Amino acid sequence: MKISSHFPALLLVCAALAGCGGGNGDSSQAGAASQASSPSAASPSGASAPSGDAVSSTATSVPQSNTPNVQPITVSTAPGLTRNMLTTSVTVCQTGSSNCATIDNIQVDTGSNGLRILASALPASLPLAAVGSGSGVTGECAVFGGGYTWGAVRSADVRMAGQLAASIPIQLIADPALPDVPTDCAGAGPSMLTVASLRANGILGVGLFAADCGSGCVNTALPRWYYSCDASGACLASTQALAQQVSNPVSRFALDNNGVVIDLPAIADAGAASVSGSLIFGIGTQANNTLGGASVVKTNQVTGYVVTSSAGQTYSQSYIDSGSNALFFNNTQLPQCGYWYCPSATQTASASIVGTNGATSTVSFSIGNATTLFASSNNAFNNLAGISGNSFGWGLPFFFGRRVYTAIASRVTSAGPGPYYAF
Repeated sequence: MKISSHFPALLLVCAALAGCGGGNGDSSQAGAASQASSPSAASPSGASAPSGDAVSSTATSVPQSNTPNVQPITVSTAPGLTRNMLTTSVTVCQTGSSNCATIDNIQVDTGSNGLRILASALPASLPLAAVGSGSGVTGECAVFGGGYTWGAVRSADVRMAGQLAASIPIQLIADPALPDVPTDCAGAGPSMLTVASLRANGILGVGLFAADCGSGCVNTALPRWYYSCDASGACLASTQALAQQVSNPVSRFALDNNGVVIDLPAIADAGAASVSGSLIFGIGTQANNTLGGASVVKTNQVTGYVVTSSAGQTYSQSYIDSGSNALFFNNTQLPQCGYWYCPSATQTASASIVGTNGATSTVSFSIGNATTLFASSNNAFNNLAGISGNSFGWGLPFFFGRRVYTAIASRVTSAGPGPYYAF
């Protein structure tokens, strides 16, 4: 999932890219851009009162791990028959308390930064304090290729695999305390404020940066980012201090806080009904997250992009994103079916991924017939591909059968500081 604007400490790249995937994988439309969260305003008392609506029956519960840096992840049945939706379960607590809830069906996204949860997925018994000043609250609009999310920024303790990110800002999407979406945000496309439109209960952004906007939002009140909302719910674009921006939870762990590894098994070209793997915290910090012989591809320090060259085309806006449900690129020679590629037989292609450090890795990939894939009962595919204009998105198919490392900007690793990808 990527967002349209790029600032230091930010990689939400999918949002503005035409054809960018974001977890939507039904056969009727292109994958929706990766989800971003939006803040939901708090009540005058500074605490939200989530509605406690029932979570979709299609939610996938992923067991919590007792291994300190290994979080179970899975691809299985998802809302709206969405394919290639990588999910986990995240425990959210009222700051400094044992009042917690484990929320299932949270998409794992290396293309964004920060935890974003639908207000309807939280129990009414778990109010979260608002991030704001005085009687007001901070709101956030996040814009993706598939639409926008809106909500309030709230403080929570986030727990995964024995790790704690204490008192971090998260986005509560469609928080009832901020019912009115700012006009400029609502003009960004379709809303993604429900399970049906978001295709998940939230997004776990574990991308290349520690905060979701960075210095750009610290110094300037940017439209479609952060908002200062008063007690009546009226919101104006505002600056946002770095410490109060929605934060990548991994960056706030006491240990294993310099990046993540996604480890998924290989699957057959016909796909798989379900796939289980691991989200491993840290790079070079434990025996289970060493780089080994992985190729390190440094990214642009501001945008997080790398360069991909394939079939005679060079894509300067290229990214590796577990929140996109397909490979997205432009190839006029391939038969198309709507937003997808549908060759009569599976095609094999290759591309070179080039980092800012000059490192080049050649990757072979397959392109299946999307109509045939969607007609099956499988939920995970390594060869689903869709159409994009000027970008190359290495979505979830890229992750099957390899360990993919995402290093957080400026954090020390065994291969030097991030941001970089390695695989």
